[in-house]
Amino acid sequence: MDRVSIKRNAPVALLYEDTIRNGGAIISSLGALINFSGKKTGRSPKDKRIVYEDTSKDDIWWDTFEINRECAIDYLNTCDNVYWDPKYRIKVRVICAHTYHALFMNNMLIHPTEEQLTDFGEPDFIIYNAGQFPANRFTKGMSSTTSYAGEMKKGVFSIMHYLQPIKFGQLSLHSSANVGIKDSDVTLFFSLSGTGKTTLSANSNRLLIGDDECVWSDTGIFNIEGSCYAKCINLSAEKEPEIFNAIRFGSILENVVYNPVSHVPDYDDVSITKNTCCAYPIEYIPNAKIPCVVDRQPSKIIMLTCDAFGVLPPVSKLTPEQASYHFLAGYTPKTPGTEDGVLEPIPTFSTCYTAPFIVLHPGHYAEMLAERMSKHNVDCWLINTGWTGGKFGTGSRCPLKYTRAIINAIHSGSLKNAEYENFGCIPRSWLLPEYRGDYHLVLHH
Repeated sequence: MDRVSIKRNAPVALLYEDTIRNGGAIISSLGALINFSGKKTGRSPKDKRIVYEDTSKDDIWWDTFEINRECAIDYLNTCDNVYWDPKYRIKVRVICAHTYHALFMNNMLIHPTEEQLTDFGEPDFIIYNAGQFPANRFTKGMSSTTSYAGEMKKGVFSIMHYLQPIKFGQLSLHSSANVGIKDSDVTLFFSLSGTGKTTLSANSNRLLIGDDECVWSDTGIFNIEGSCYAKCINLSAEKEPEIFNAIRFGSILENVVYNPVSHVPDYDDVSITKNTCCAYPIEYIPNAKIPCVVDRQPSKIIMLTCDAFGVLPPVSKLTPEQASYHFLAGYTPKTPGTEDGVLEPIPTFSTCYTAPFIVLHPGHYAEMLAERMSKHNVDCWLINTGWTGGKFGTGSRCPLKYTRAIINAIHSGSLKNAEYENFGCIPRSWLLPEYRGDYHLVLHH
């Protein structure tokens, strides 16, 4: 039997070296590692399975999932912690075949100190990623051969969606968050992938708490990741300077085309996929709040939707009832590249803005959100980052500078004090019985 080479808790430089030697990666002109995920260039949410077991069988929303257990081969072992707030921290071990997957999760999870590694003990959860193992698609419940780094990140997110509400009594959210430098006001951004959470929460006038997965606790907001995961399509220093400048040594570019001579990335080239991504440590953002915890309750929620059909206005002020409806509905078309096989916008209602990853009944998260919004008097806004001047294929995507201007007006308070008019009523039949009140969507001029 051949000896298996295991690299435990390997430093970033060693992961670079191994990935270049054995994984076909290259170093970009910026110092970031460029690698390619192969056939699968996006997540496959329908392939997620939850194993039936006694401690969670009474809480899991089983109607959403098929049950399947897979065997895995493990080559590489790294250890990480999850959650910036020590009160809610768990220990996760990642065992994977692809070295660049190890580097990806080394970024994504919160890396423990040398002292914490010494006393790490047994992990709470183990991720087995057998990316080089050919899965048998004839096995019951198997439907693809996905080997995509983002699957591990979202697997941990699913764990968090169970543990936070059930074990800790806190609200886990598919949300980015930032806090004002001057007024210390906290804002949450809800949306599906590709709609603007990462881009719009990176703001030079505000401190970044997290770009994708946060928890609304009894004392404030905290991030569960140690990294950011941004879309790279059409990335430029002018439009997104914080993200552009975060791409350097220690970052991973995935499926990004590059000049074969200079190794300069070409973010406009989508010949491989539109789902080009970058994972970078959150401390690479100059105004990141480290540690990513703020002991202050949010005052604003911004729900982002990328409407591709010319239906929604650029910005709406929502009542508490409307906020509950939009949270449960989670409307936003899937944009090209966010998932495998998505080539044009597809109307999607992703409950709680995170349907593929929730494990409890949606009403559980919605009730927790409504209670917190009422208790802390939180304002809620719906912003359309989608198409103007016509639907997809006819009009154009709303310019980023205009969306930023709207969000700046929300933060300054000027939009809250503006005049509004009713823009139409949400049909009562769309709502759950407890939310069937007479109210209207409002549009700012």
